[in-house]
Amino acid sequence: MPNSIVDFYPLANERYDELLFSDSASVPGGAEPFANPTAIRTPRLHWQALLSELRAAPAGTMRDRVQMVQRQVRENGVTYNVYADPQGADRPWELDVVPFILPADEWAAIETAVIQRAELMNQILLDVYGEQKLLKDGHIPPALVFGNEGFLRPCHGIAPIGGVALQTYAVDLARAPNGQWWVVSDRTQSPSGAGYALENRLAIARAFPDLFRELKVQRLAGYFSAWRESLIHWGRLCTPQSQANAHGGNDRPLIVLLTPGPYNETYYEQSYLARYLGFPLVQGSDLTVREGFVFLKTLAGLQRVSVILRRLDDDFCDPLELREDSALGVPGLTEAARRGTVMITNSLGSNILESGALLGFLPKLAQVLKGQNLLMPSVATWWCGEPAALQEAIRRMGTLVFKPAFNHLKQKPVFGDRLNNFEKEIFKELLLANPQNYLAQEFVKNSQVPVWKPSVTNDEKLVRAGVLGASEVVLRVFACATPTGYQVMPGGLTRVATNLDSRSLAMQRGGGSKDTWVLTTGAVNETTLIAQATESNQLIRSDTQLASRTVENLFWFGRYAERCDNTVRLMRRMLDDLIEVSPDARGNDWAALVSLCQEHELLAKDTQPNDPTIERCLLNAMHSDEVAGLGNHVNQLFRVAFSLRERLSADNWRALNYTLQQLGKPKPDLKIGEALLLLDEASISLMTLTGFALDGMTRDMGWRFMSIGRRVERLQFMTTVLQHAIAKPDLNNLDWMLELGDSTITYRSRYMAKPEWLPTLDLLVLDPANPRSLLFQLDGLVGALKRVSAVHGECGFTLLEPLLSDFKQLDVASTLRYDSAVLKQLLDRLKRAGVELSEQLEARFFSYAAKAKIEVPL
Repeated sequence: MPNSIVDFYPLANERYDELLFSDSASVPGGAEPFANPTAIRTPRLHWQALLSELRAAPAGTMRDRVQMVQRQVRENGVTYNVYADPQGADRPWELDVVPFILPADEWAAIETAVIQRAELMNQILLDVYGEQKLLKDGHIPPALVFGNEGFLRPCHGIAPIGGVALQTYAVDLARAPNGQWWVVSDRTQSPSGAGYALENRLAIARAFPDLFRELKVQRLAGYFSAWRESLIHWGRLCTPQSQANAHGGNDRPLIVLLTPGPYNETYYEQSYLARYLGFPLVQGSDLTVREGFVFLKTLAGLQRVSVILRRLDDDFCDPLELREDSALGVPGLTEAARRGTVMITNSLGSNILESGALLGFLPKLAQVLKGQNLLMPSVATWWCGEPAALQEAIRRMGTLVFKPAFNHLKQKPVFGDRLNNFEKEIFKELLLANPQNYLAQEFVKNSQVPVWKPSVTNDEKLVRAGVLGASEVVLRVFACATPTGYQVMPGGLTRVATNLDSRSLAMQRGGGSKDTWVLTTGAVNETTLIAQATESNQLIRSDTQLASRTVENLFWFGRYAERCDNTVRLMRRMLDDLIEVSPDARGNDWAALVSLCQEHELLAKDTQPNDPTIERCLLNAMHSDEVAGLGNHVNQLFRVAFSLRERLSADNWRALNYTLQQLGKPKPDLKIGEALLLLDEASISLMTLTGFALDGMTRDMGWRFMSIGRRVERLQFMTTVLQHAIAKPDLNNLDWMLELGDSTITYRSRYMAKPEWLPTLDLLVLDPANPRSLLFQLDGLVGALKRVSAVHGECGFTLLEPLLSDFKQLDVASTLRYDSAVLKQLLDRLKRAGVELSEQLEARFFSYAAKAKIEVPL
């Protein structure tokens, strides 16, 4: 059809085209988008329904779909940390709206080949860390193993639980120009991407809901369900029955997901998977090894861990035996694995299989170990450590790409076709000096796949809004081990390059992703990850697996959320006064506010009330992360929340992201009027967060500590406000006190008069119904601490009870005065008690180090 979205699709040049039949590849100049717009473009059968959908959609529909996908990625906080990117951990995940579609018959062949390869890799890993027969018989050169720093000698002889060393496996596939799928690389250490594939599915299925059902796309939940149930199965093999029944007969072993932390490139995915699979997300400091057993340090005590689903590199897992400078691992973890008391997935040392040099030996290993031909070949690979392979690589240097043979060698790929004669001689000398450090691979142009382009221009003129472009593609396929064999995810993580000329599809180099639709001719598997039948003895009404670090983060989440709210109120009042009150009319009210800002580090200590730089300092504090202003507090809140990703709902996270977008980014030219509008929006957003906390979170111990954090922060703030107010008794009015205490409407509804000292202090100090009063918060804090103490022993309420009693016994007439020495003394005591309480909670709960009760299996 004329001017169709396909007319501007670049015809393949020396590549396989996933969208169009290969006869289009012969069109001269096919790589240029305008080279031959009249060429015949015949779509492959499994793409035709999508193309029909795109053609029939009303104008603007695809634009709306793209915006919806981008909004979902942004609001859900889907990120991928590109270390060299200035956006850092805030870099949004790149997701193309057009899915990658694979027909059922083609997928069946891929699935069979991936299962064969996973089984083969598992057997190799068992042998390398076992009897090493493959090395003794010469099927694997010993230098490939012993010269690889990924081979962990302390792990030799460790017998994996259930005879499975490779519980999860991923393989990167690319299609050669002849249509053959090739293996580019194997991921055996701690494969990433499955969570991103799931997130991609949720976004793109919503963009094309009717087409998704019509094409009978295979669901992903069945894979994750099998993965989780398999880990539970193996966890029971290393959990004594006496420990399994320790909590009301619930025999589910404790499985944790071990993360390097929130600054890791795939931390979002790790937290997402932990929440989806229902596993606690932990860091190395959350775990401890006692007498050969691994325990999670929780609020309730030490909990025995049966399975560790790790996203930590091999050598970082144990500073005691593997890498002494690791601050991320768990001392003694290798010994626990050696004793068989914990299952580590994948097993320690599995990184060795990611060496690309192994690819050339796999066809022979498949014959030796399985008696089969390798169903899916690897890209032609030569390990230069073999003399014959070295000579062949040198002879064909101009057509090969040279890569490091081992992961510990931080060398960039060298493309032979980009070297001139002098550079080839220099590189040849490097090869001959250390041939064992290099492998050579045939350079193959990967296939191209359609991607959505918002517009096409020619000579800077708009030709068409919304067309299909093309990009190079690599597919990552995932498999998990089950008690009955490996199961493959029906789909995977499709990665696309930034352009067709790119030679790397690594996400760290800015590539994008696509949802992968695998079609089926049969019934769609409707498996859900939600358990279908829960017995009465499996009911859970308390979170006994709440890590101490998580509790600390929840405590500070509450504090920072309240701190942001308090700062918004203070800054809004200051900026309002800068606009509405002339400098000559500013009296002690303004001086009190300035001193309050100084205490909260919004202004320098030496700032005078008449200082003309106050406005600029406050506007700078709106967004700067370098001063203790609102921008800093919002970023601190976000950092703490980022460590709690698995505990925050999607709606909660959207509200957080909105607040960060509004206030966490620098705005150097901000005007006072714009700032006030932002503060109003921030106030609404923070109130939304408070609503989620009060109405949307389960009242477990984690929530209680978050609530305690909010109450401590509010008490500290209101105490400080009152201290600064009564320090300057000759105030023009008390409106600002009521505004900072969010009590203006209450005061007006009761008194309908200008604020006076007695009723204002009564409302902010002793009113038991005002959520901002000191008495209300102090009473609630004592009650919360008593509830925690009932479970975990005394934890601070005895520090506050005498204060609560003294506040309740205050004589209103004689004490609620700005010149009351009793009131000043109580405020001083209350402020010191808040600091002391935080220190007690830190020592009591946030660094749990109790002795474990260990039951050794008979």
